Amino acid sequence: QGWEDSWFVSLFAGQAFAAGLLPDPQLALTRDVPTNGGPGKPSAFSAGLSYDVNALLTRSARSAAASASARQVNLELLWQEWQVIGRARLLFVRNVEQQRLLVILRQTHDLFEARYRHVKAALAEGNATLDAAAADLAALQDAGLQINDLARQTRRNRIELNRLLGLAPDAELQLMGDAALPPLDPTKIKASLAQLAHRRPDLLALEAGYRSQEERFRTAVLAQFPALSVGLTRARDTSNLYTQGIGITLSLPIFNGNRGNIAIERATRRQLHDEFQLRLNDAAAEVYALLGDQALLGEQLAGVKTALATLGQASASAAAALEAGNMSELAYAGVRSSLLAKRVEAVTLEQRMLEQRVAILTLAGSKIK
Repeated sequence: QGWEDSWFVSLFAGQAFAAGLLPDPQLALTRDVPTNGGPGKPSAFSAGLSYDVNALLTRSARSAAASASARQVNLELLWQEWQVIGRARLLFVRNVEQQRLLVILRQTHDLFEARYRHVKAALAEGNATLDAAAADLAALQDAGLQINDLARQTRRNRIELNRLLGLAPDAELQLMGDAALPPLDPTKIKASLAQLAHRRPDLLALEAGYRSQEERFRTAVLAQFPALSVGLTRARDTSNLYTQGIGITLSLPIFNGNRGNIAIERATRRQLHDEFQLRLNDAAAEVYALLGDQALLGEQLAGVKTALATLGQASASAAAALEAGNMSELAYAGVRSSLLAKRVEAVTLEQRMLEQRVAILTLAGSKIK
């Protein structure tokens, strides 16, 4: 949309330039030729130069309104770029974390596949029940389904990331590094919300729109006064008499007085003020909600990591027991399956927390850490 943004910005810049230009004076010329009275009669003429004084009175307000509108457009485009950056960061986090998750799911699939082979062999020998074989087969198929779903999601995310970066859909983008983001300080984030209106481009754009509307309202108020046009005239009649004078045209604001336009501009100004306040309140509320979710997810992740440590020790003990011949492969696979499932849960929670941190940084309008 680069070319669209270019002509859009140029359009408003042109409007701002046009609003600052002075109005042109008006020149009126007439010539009257006598049709009777005999030869030698001179023709009559008149020449007048007039200027609309009211256009000068409202020029400053109109120019300020157009400049504020141009600033609003630039800020709205900046907010779009801001959102694209936030979206690209979110997709990067999602892709990296999904790759981690895909590795664990494949390990789970391989484990269930080996377990099913053993159960199937044991079933053929009469050492296992059909229910056990069916359960392992269902677990194997479920793991395969999760891998396929996650692979499709990863592909869609990569295509969207390529689109955001202006690359071809099938471009192989090599993602470098991890998706780790440092924990956010809730106290600093909440304190920063007081300056949110001076930092986020969309709120600054709404403020510029309000300023523009304020100037339009001022223009409408100035336009309620009598329209004044002043001009100079020079004339000659058919008796060869020359005259010169000054002309003033004044409207009488008795019935209209531009009151309708004033009411419209006042209501529009109020609407923009309410929209700005609503956007500001929504942003603050969403940040507070995400910070609350971060605390809950952090507690949940801490519990999962504790369980992971316990399962890791159990898995190591089970591996030693399997090596010593004190545990069956099916029992060992069960312990490993529990460990892998808990690892999947941990990666999923970490991904949610990272995505929320990206959202908070975008909403808070800063790089606070």
